[in-house]
Amino acid sequence: MSAATTATPDYIMQVGMGFWASKTLLSAVELGVFSTLADAPADLPTLRKKLGLHQRSARDFLDALVALKLLDRENGVYRNAADTDLFLDRAKPSYMGGVLEMSNARLYGFWGSLTEALRTGEPQNETKGGDDIFAALYADPDKLRGFLSAMSGVSAGSAHAIAGSFPWRDYKTFMDLGSAQGMVPATLAQAHPHLTGIGFDLPAVKPVFEEFIARRGVADRVQFHGGNFFEDSLPNVDVIVMGHILHDWDLAQKKALLGKVFDALPKGGAVVVYDAVIDDDRRENAFGLLMSLNMLIETPGGFDYAGADCQAWMREAGFSRTRVERLVGPDSMVIGFK
Repeated sequence: MSAATTATPDYIMQVGMGFWASKTLLSAVELGVFSTLADAPADLPTLRKKLGLHQRSARDFLDALVALKLLDRENGVYRNAADTDLFLDRAKPSYMGGVLEMSNARLYGFWGSLTEALRTGEPQNETKGGDDIFAALYADPDKLRGFLSAMSGVSAGSAHAIAGSFPWRDYKTFMDLGSAQGMVPATLAQAHPHLTGIGFDLPAVKPVFEEFIARRGVADRVQFHGGNFFEDSLPNVDVIVMGHILHDWDLAQKKALLGKVFDALPKGGAVVVYDAVIDDDRRENAFGLLMSLNMLIETPGGFDYAGADCQAWMREAGFSRTRVERLVGPDSMVIGFK
């Protein structure tokens, strides 16, 4: 039997219409479906009233979430699935919906211009016209808080993995470069009481960072340092972490940043870079490749990269030993030792 007679369009349709499922989840987060059901399971009339849904839409919307395995329904009563209850209830510290909130408010619309980005190589977000994305985000306090919260959601899993797999017993101090809200510094400090750390980001981040670090109970060992990591000198620490930072920049900027990190570290120090690192054969990590297209949408020159690429840049900067380790989901870390 030929491949032509056994092939079906099922997968093509699943990918091609994937935005249906995506937007259904994003709207559910926006409407607070999972936070509402975390308080108590509810039937259709109760949920429709609590969420403010139109009678025409409510049943299909909620049952679509059931079919997508995001909700359960038994005897007409809806409840969260185990994963949505843990990760999409705003009242829980494990909430990672910030990145979905940002995707709904910003990225979903911008990705509608992907074809234009593919043809022009130019960003399609708030910066369309040449402005700096971070200047645009950081100038609006609400957008800034949303962005910083989203970065925490993206970083939480990898932060715990790095806390557990990197040999922190050999070091005393660290800095998270581009720390955003402070998820990585807080996680490392909580896991390793002997560590003291710095969160380095633009000055506008300071109040959000200090509030988050205080809530996590590590303000005595984690401090904020405001600055621009391309223009300002970097504090001296044993280990520098860069999470979801390196992919924001073009190749020359990537190399310049790694060179600056190398110069700031002591002999025996280390850099930990993590992103949705693409597999070297560029066939498996679809999320990493799609994230690189997201960098096309979001930045003038950013792109994601393979582990071999990053190791080569690190060696060029002067790091003597490098390795790649898987973290969680699509993320891996590339480690360089000085």
